[in-house]
Amino acid sequence: MKPTSCAVLVAAAVVASLTGASGTGTEAARAADVRALPSVNMEAVVKAAQIDPRRPDTKLTPGAKASVLLVERALRDRRLLDAKWVDGYFGTTTVAAYAKFQRSLGYKGLAANGLPGKASLAKLGAGRFKVTRAISPGGKVPLGGVVVSARTRAMLAEAKRLHGRTLKLDQGSYNPGGDPTSAGTHDGGGVIDISVKGMNAATRTAVVRALRTVGFAAWLRSPAQADWPWHIHAVAISDTDLSGQAQNQVGDYYLGLNGLAGRGKDDGPKVTIRTWEEHQRR
Repeated sequence: MKPTSCAVLVAAAVVASLTGASGTGTEAARAADVRALPSVNMEAVVKAAQIDPRRPDTKLTPGAKASVLLVERALRDRRLLDAKWVDGYFGTTTVAAYAKFQRSLGYKGLAANGLPGKASLAKLGAGRFKVTRAISPGGKVPLGGVVVSARTRAMLAEAKRLHGRTLKLDQGSYNPGGDPTSAGTHDGGGVIDISVKGMNAATRTAVVRALRTVGFAAWLRSPAQADWPWHIHAVAISDTDLSGQAQNQVGDYYLGLNGLAGRGKDDGPKVTIRTWEEHQRR
C-alpha cells in the first residue's frame, strides 16, 4: 500500500471517531447499561399500591415484593420514605411517600394520587431501574354522552364482545361532584355506572361477570344499600388515574369485599380476578 493511501485511511478513521462512529458506540454502551438495570414490574407495583393499604395485616401482594422494594429504596434515597418502611409492602405510608414524590415533580390532582404512573415511575427509576409492563389509562374520550379513558373504553368494548350487549352508561369518569352519592369514586378515571333498565336478574349478573372478566371490580348496586337506583358500579383495576376512593374499592375487591363503606362481603359472581392487561395476555 502506498504511503498516501495509509494517510487517507488514518484520516478517515479519525473523522469517523469524531462523528457518527463514536456516537454509535456511546449509544450502545448506554443501551447496555439500561439492560443491566433491575426491572420494576409496573403492573405488580400498581396492584400492590391498591391492595396493601386495605389489608388488615402486612401480607405482601404476590409477585410484587421485588419491584416494590426497588421503588421504596428509591423513595428512601430521596428522603421521602423512612428506612423502616422499605419492606416490600406498598401500604399507606409508601403511597403517601410516592404522592409526595409526584408533587415534587410538579404533578397535581390525579397525577399525584400516590399510584405510580408511567412517567413518574420512569423518573424515579432513572439510572436505578427500568420499568417493564407499563400501564397507561390513555387519553380522555367521549362514550355514550360521558367521558372515560381510552383504556376504559377498550375494556367496555371487550365486555360487550363477551356478553353481546351494548351497555348504557349513567355516569362516566373524571366527574368530580357529579353525583354526591358516589362519594368521590368518579372524581378520577376508570369508574363508570351502568344502567340496568330492562335487564332481568340473570342478565344483571351476567353483565357483572363480563365486566369482572375483562378487569373491572364490578358490583350490582341496589336501593337497599343507599339512596341510589339499581345500577352496576364498575372500577377499572389498575387505572392509574383512580381517585383515592376508587383505589380503596379495588383493594377491597381483591380482598373479597363489596367496595362499600361498610366493607361487607362481596355479593357478586365469582371470577378469577385479573387486570385488563392480564386478560389481554390470555
